[in-house]
Amino acid sequence: MKGLYQYLRLAWKKPVTEYNSPQWRRLIEYRAGGAIERVDKPLRPDRARALGYKAKQGFVIVRARVRKGGRRKERPNKGRKPSRMGVNKITPKKSIKRIAEERVARKYPNMEVLNSYWVGKDGRYHYYEVILVDKSHPSIVNDKHINWIMNEKGRVFRGRTSAGKKGRGLRNKGKGAEKVR
Repeated sequence: MKGLYQYLRLAWKKPVTEYNSPQWRRLIEYRAGGAIERVDKPLRPDRARALGYKAKQGFVIVRARVRKGGRRKERPNKGRKPSRMGVNKITPKKSIKRIAEERVARKYPNMEVLNSYWVGKDGRYHYYEVILVDKSHPSIVNDKHINWIMNEKGRVFRGRTSAGKKGRGLRNKGKGAEKVR
């Protein structure tokens, strides 16, 4: 028998984005709002809990909006071969998710980014919810499961989040690195 979180996970595998669906309306609200907005509770509680979120003081959820696709570069107006223009296919080394986490970390400098998860996309933007932890909050300091984050500083900028580790190639243990016996 499946629990509630398993059904939630299945529903988010392929979210319904048809006309007038809840997700469709949500994306319209997100696009009208700011690029970084604090939210009361996670839209995907199953995913948030799996990534370390707890519904208690000291944890904050922030929704971030980041543009889709590669870099936008201005076309040079001086003479070049078209192949040397350097306009198309200029992609960043970081993932869009990692860029979202870093922007949120800059907006909330007293907090530490724990992790993030995807909540939607429209024609122009990707939307992520980022889990932040207040390092100096007493409920975080006294919680033995999360108080390790007090010793961390700028973990998102050093690639210590899940998206950062993936971008640094640390996800696959056997690939690229010599196996130690």
